[in-house]
Amino acid sequence: MAKLLLASEFVDSESKETTSVRNPATGEEVDTVPKGTVNDIRRAIDVAQTALKKWSAMAPSKRGAILLQAGHLILQQEKELANLLTCEQGKPLRESILEIRRFVHTLDHYGGMAKSLRTGAVVLDNGRHGLVLRKPLGVCGAIVPWNFPVSLMGNKLGPALLAGNTVVVKPAGTTPLTDIRVCELIDKAIQDAGGPKGVLNVITGPGSVVGEELLVNPTVRKIGFTGATDTGRRVMQSAAKDFKHVTLELGGSDPMIVCDDADMDRAVSAASVGRFFNCGQACLAVKRLYLFDNIADAFMEKLVEKAKKISVGNGLKPGTLMGPLHTKEQRQEVEEQVEDAVKRGAKVLFGAQRLKGYEYDKGFYLQPTLVADVDPASRMLHEEVFGPALP
Repeated sequence: MAKLLLASEFVDSESKETTSVRNPATGEEVDTVPKGTVNDIRRAIDVAQTALKKWSAMAPSKRGAILLQAGHLILQQEKELANLLTCEQGKPLRESILEIRRFVHTLDHYGGMAKSLRTGAVVLDNGRHGLVLRKPLGVCGAIVPWNFPVSLMGNKLGPALLAGNTVVVKPAGTTPLTDIRVCELIDKAIQDAGGPKGVLNVITGPGSVVGEELLVNPTVRKIGFTGATDTGRRVMQSAAKDFKHVTLELGGSDPMIVCDDADMDRAVSAASVGRFFNCGQACLAVKRLYLFDNIADAFMEKLVEKAKKISVGNGLKPGTLMGPLHTKEQRQEVEEQVEDAVKRGAKVLFGAQRLKGYEYDKGFYLQPTLVADVDPASRMLHEEVFGPALP
């Protein structure tokens, strides 16, 4: 069983309860994690507050060096981490490797910025000078999503740690395992460099309990959240009560527009990757495709052929290009959006079927799906389609 990371130690939740983490490709249990409580997250916040004084007093250059060393440690475990990420999230192993490397790239980026964190001086009137001091905000809360649980955690950890803040991470309930392991390696780099215990803590548990306490606890001064737009709205409302700094990375419904002078083959590849990477589960994925009339038929013919060649299966299987959707509910939502479009007159050019057979029956698989002539009033154009279906 995985455990909470608290003050550089692995501990159980006071609840003694656990939550199962399952492989979306097979339905099998990957591991269990503690079901954290309000007291667990409060302990983590208190520990992070205690560590803040020593961590923030450390020279920025040393904090930067720690981030660079953490990236080195993570790359040494790349295969293990990528395998674990594929098992809990469902994406193909190749995409998991890319995500781990992206995380390390983020740490390297911020580690390299350490030399720029300097005190500045400005000339005021009457010959006076003012100093610009860069101070950490304090304890930061990082609420991480399930679609890119590692790389999007890196976007929060890198700048926060470099600036001298301490962090409490709340991973997504369905993808906490790789985050815990990655944070363990970062904490090792901190400890090896003589940093204090409790700079980085990880508490798993329900968002309504663990996440909510991060939002309302007055010790936490900054929240970084990635997730659904409706949830982000509630995050902002809760965090506003004591004027926390908030960064929200929410949903989107991005259009791709292809003009008649475009390189068609490159545009077809871009549409395919832009929609079906990570099984379409990305806030910045291509969600709607618009084509000039005089290239539409030829373009869609090529895109259909491209979609047919996408190998769907268990992400650990060599040659797999697209894994399952992350949850049963996620697949059902995409299916309902496509069904709504068809009822309104849309035509399915390819896909919209669950894959069948022993390899697929226990997973949340859905074919890459292309839909044409979608009514503007349909759900596919009014909602975010968070899966492998492109209108």
